Amino acid sequence: MSSAHGEWCTIESDPGVFTELMREFGVKGLQVEELWGLDETQFTELKPVHGLIFLFKWVQEPPNTAKLLKDGTQDIYFAKQVIHNACATQAIVNLLLNTQHSDVQLGQTLSSFKDFTQNFDPMLRGQCLSNSEQIRAVHNSFARNEVFETFGRKAEKEEDVFHFVGYLPVNGRIVELDGLADGPIDHGEIPAGEEWTKAATPVIEQRMQRYMEGEIRFNLLALVSDRKLVLNRRINELQQNYESMPDDNLVVEMNHLKELLEEENAKDLKAKVENLRRKHNFLPFIIELFKALGDSGRLNGIYNEAVKKGTERENRNKKLKTGS
Repeated sequence: MSSAHGEWCTIESDPGVFTELMREFGVKGLQVEELWGLDETQFTELKPVHGLIFLFKWVQEPPNTAKLLKDGTQDIYFAKQVIHNACATQAIVNLLLNTQHSDVQLGQTLSSFKDFTQNFDPMLRGQCLSNSEQIRAVHNSFARNEVFETFGRKAEKEEDVFHFVGYLPVNGRIVELDGLADGPIDHGEIPAGEEWTKAATPVIEQRMQRYMEGEIRFNLLALVSDRKLVLNRRINELQQNYESMPDDNLVVEMNHLKELLEEENAKDLKAKVENLRRKHNFLPFIIELFKALGDSGRLNGIYNEAVKKGTERENRNKKLKTGS
């Protein structure tokens, strides 16, 4: 991958991060939800589901050329990943530029990007994405705030690399968008009358099984319509039905939906607070705190107590490992 472009940071695989990332791109009508399993009930509760984002520990694999869609892919927008650390935004942008639903508004940034790159090949699209200062600036605004640099890291210890890929339905087929592949990957036809998420489930499960036994660091996110939009729309429908034909069951359902709407508002507020904390620079506060503790004569005592507790914890862990 090229390193000649501006730096891109790694960002967390968090639904609140992805949702705000989209909103800062100008996207409306969508949000990202985390899935804790692949059972059908989870997908049912989140309908409509427009795409899935799968995070996994990347390992070197031979390229899968058997299922590549090289011809007849004019209906699929695919940009190849050409830079490090951008796979999160790469995955969400590839999904967004293929999402067609009445709830979705892409906004000026992504609409202009898609129009400009529509007739480019996947590699050139990836180059344009890597050179988009606006997209990169939004992505990098979610950088984890490293307060202190870690010294003495062992050079021989390599960090695990994680990768994001997207899945979505296109023309009745399950398609995988992996920025490291040479093109979209076809995973077969969606059976008639079957939800596309049900057809995608064995594809994702099979991918999980390709890795070492015991590997549990997987994360699955769903790109869904804005839950508040969906709930408000359903409440309005029930309200109209109630006005034409009063029914206590309608009142019960409306009250339940209003409770869910309150939960969504609370979750949205919590995500905003967490994102503000992610972006805030706490270093000046920490320096002033250390100064105040030093001036008061308490810093050495706090430091010694922390060292003592750390040593005790390390000794307990050693005993647990040895069984003594």
